[in-house]
Amino acid sequence: MVLFKSFVFLLVLYLLQESNTSLVRLNSNGYEDLIIAINPDVPDNETLIEKIKDMVTTASTYLFEATEKRLFFKTVSILIPENWKENPQYKRPKLESYKHADVIVTLPALQGRDEPYTKQFKPCEGRGEYIHFTPDFILGKKQNEYGPTGRLFVHEWAHLRWGVFDEYNDDKPFYSAKSKRIEATRCSAHITGVNRVQTCQGNSCITKMCRPDPKTKLYQKECQFFPNKDQTEKTSIMFMQSINSVVEFCNEKNHNREAPSLQNEKCSYKSIWEVISNSEDIKNSMPMVQSPPSPVFSLLRIGERILCLVLDKSGSMVNDRLNRMNQAATLFLQQIVENETWVGMVHFDSTASIKSDLVQIISPNERNQLLNSLPTVADGGTSICAGIESAFQVIKKKYSQLDGSEIVLLTDGEDSSAIQCLDKVKESGAIVHFIALGPSADEAVREMSNVTGGKHYYASDLLQNNGLIDAFAALASENAAVSQQSLQLESKGLTLSNNTWMNGTVIIDSTVGKDTLFLVTWEKQIPIISLWDPNGRSMGSFTENRVSKMAYLSIPGTAKAGVWTYSLKANTKPETLTITVNSRAADASVPPIIVNAKMNKDTNSFPSPMIVYGEVIQGYLPVLGAKVTAFIESKNGNTEVLELLDNGAGADTFKNDGVYSRYFTAYSENGRYSLKVRAVGGANAVTRSLRHPPNRAKYIPGWVVDGKIEANPPRPEIDEDTQTNLESFTRTASGGAFVVSNVSFPLPDLYPPSQITDLEATPDGDMINLTWTAPGDDFDVGKVQQYIIRISGSILDLRDNFDRAFQVNTTDLLPNDANSKETFAFKQGNIAEENATHIFIAIRSVDKSNLVSELSNIAQVALFIPQADTDDSHPNPDENYPTSGINITSLVLIVVGSVVAVSIIVSATICILNKKKNSSQLTSRF
Repeated sequence: MVLFKSFVFLLVLYLLQESNTSLVRLNSNGYEDLIIAINPDVPDNETLIEKIKDMVTTASTYLFEATEKRLFFKTVSILIPENWKENPQYKRPKLESYKHADVIVTLPALQGRDEPYTKQFKPCEGRGEYIHFTPDFILGKKQNEYGPTGRLFVHEWAHLRWGVFDEYNDDKPFYSAKSKRIEATRCSAHITGVNRVQTCQGNSCITKMCRPDPKTKLYQKECQFFPNKDQTEKTSIMFMQSINSVVEFCNEKNHNREAPSLQNEKCSYKSIWEVISNSEDIKNSMPMVQSPPSPVFSLLRIGERILCLVLDKSGSMVNDRLNRMNQAATLFLQQIVENETWVGMVHFDSTASIKSDLVQIISPNERNQLLNSLPTVADGGTSICAGIESAFQVIKKKYSQLDGSEIVLLTDGEDSSAIQCLDKVKESGAIVHFIALGPSADEAVREMSNVTGGKHYYASDLLQNNGLIDAFAALASENAAVSQQSLQLESKGLTLSNNTWMNGTVIIDSTVGKDTLFLVTWEKQIPIISLWDPNGRSMGSFTENRVSKMAYLSIPGTAKAGVWTYSLKANTKPETLTITVNSRAADASVPPIIVNAKMNKDTNSFPSPMIVYGEVIQGYLPVLGAKVTAFIESKNGNTEVLELLDNGAGADTFKNDGVYSRYFTAYSENGRYSLKVRAVGGANAVTRSLRHPPNRAKYIPGWVVDGKIEANPPRPEIDEDTQTNLESFTRTASGGAFVVSNVSFPLPDLYPPSQITDLEATPDGDMINLTWTAPGDDFDVGKVQQYIIRISGSILDLRDNFDRAFQVNTTDLLPNDANSKETFAFKQGNIAEENATHIFIAIRSVDKSNLVSELSNIAQVALFIPQADTDDSHPNPDENYPTSGINITSLVLIVVGSVVAVSIIVSATICILNKKKNSSQLTSRF
């Protein structure tokens, strides 16, 4: 038990140090600096802005009451696209950008799919990424299906801010309750309604009773829960906040732990309010006596990108480092930075000099002008503040305010005076992106990027890792449409000792190909460079820069889709060669496949675990089946390679959501680390999923009003199992830098097996079959020593007193390697609890150091066949009937009454005829 408590301590560390791009902070009970960003693809519509204000204002009041008069929305920034017309009310953003947006308002991923959802791929209590709304939802066009916008915003805010989950489950909409009935998955269980199958054609709907599935013994897939319009139950907001009476989150007293809701599965059967109460928001606030003020809104319109390069040319940058900086800067200026951007340049050593005032990039001429301003000589000391001060001067020559401008600062040295200008940078309104080159780059500058919302990258001195070029390649505008951003297709390096050839292929898929650039670098001598397009045609000569040791080739127009082949022959040994390929979307109307990479936090104190995330998407749809690999490099160049998985086990919260995850614990030293993720998709092996996203708002199929179902418009017919095959592709992305401290060597074994999160139980006669994904010795790496399986007739007893529950004999169960599929079967046996209706099953794993995992999710098997609805409120299951319906009692009475009436009539008729017959015989004889 002591070892298990150590795991809980690790989990607490994990949550406290969590990284998030949001700028929201809680001040005196009010949330400040909330950002709602309108995507550039959304047409100009001032009404949309007013509706956003209405949504947040009503949400603030609803949130205040739901959190027991504690929390409300205080200040909100609405980020307006640059392509919307100007308005005197619109100001220029400072640190606000799409990267920091808490809410994104954008077009639906598929036509008609307007469901709100929260991008959430961290464990329970881990914050989400962003809330996704569509314009039609904001404008109130989907209120019947999803309820009032303000209420639903609070539902999604709970996902985003507190890491709770829905109290329904689209994969498990019904369950076998203790009452031995089939119930809809919901919280609280006191929400009333009916279960029906409804088929609509035009405005006409036919409704019939739900039938049990012979295999699952639960209702068939088409069955839906229709809530009563009038309710008295107050919970829960995370089930159906659209019900008028619902104004609270489920708490410990009224939480429905029977239901297989996502909240129960992901949060160990804790109620929503238990999780929220454990948050810093609640711990740092007290109930208010007075009502909160209305939110204050700022309207911020994205403007032209303004950027100044601040490049270190001190003595420590001599030779290779200066060349590498120029190689990376060339890629940035030639390819990455977008047209219409204003770019300036400053060099610094112990002093700073302005090499280029702001010039707007309109054609290749401006790019070449800036390339000619790159430094050629390295000498002198290091004064970071001098470089930043000069960058401020460059920007202020054209703009009176620094708000929203960007500074890209690259340095390799320490500067004890850098801390002196930290406050000035913080107050400037400028954003500082920091690129650290080598192990000695100053730590104070990292704080500058943190406080200004900038990015932080690290590149070691190992040329073959291509870290510096990757860092510059990641500096595309955060506010530009995806179609305008340069995407990295390939980034690869190799040190040649015995062989002189570096051969390979690059896949240019049809979603990219515009503005394609191939960049080759070398350490000693220019190699022989050959490049062929998919038709085998040799491409033209590369532009060479022998001083900076690089050559590049721009493909005019749109590069042909297919496999491009390259061959680099070194002219000396040993030699280090790299190749980088970048491109843009081929068609603005077709979203390209993109990869996003990140760690779960930017700073980490050992032994807290870290998680690597690689997201592969096209538009907002997940891409499945890709091979996703993470490369984590320490400050001295040690590289750990991890295969990331989208299997819903270990570090991966949801299976098949396009987010590939893995734990990282193989620390080699203290200090900076960098992350790069590479995704490869093979033809017909990778698919785009049309499945609805996890944590989507619950669609309401209709309401029961006065005993009749009033149907809502049906959702667009989309088979959620449909997966569209994609062509082959390659992508790489930098996930930035993170810092690790307090690592001691040799590394102690402190990491237990990861929690099993996908345990499933299926009855088979008197046997119960279990399946789950194997954890590892250290989270999801290696192999566990043994499994402990226990059963109980009570969920809470099993959760809270696992060691006292009945233990299943697992002598013959030999663990497999991490991420393998495990299977095990055992006899049901007897449950000690009287009147038990279910067998609940859970697992803990034990590693070779006797470290014990967190308790698995709890699987269950019903000890009965649940009853389908048969009460008087349900219609005849053998009858089809219109939505207005007919009460089964009435139907039975009509039928019985008709039978009785017919019987009486028949009996009376026979009786009369008999009497007539007898009378005739008495009076007349033939």
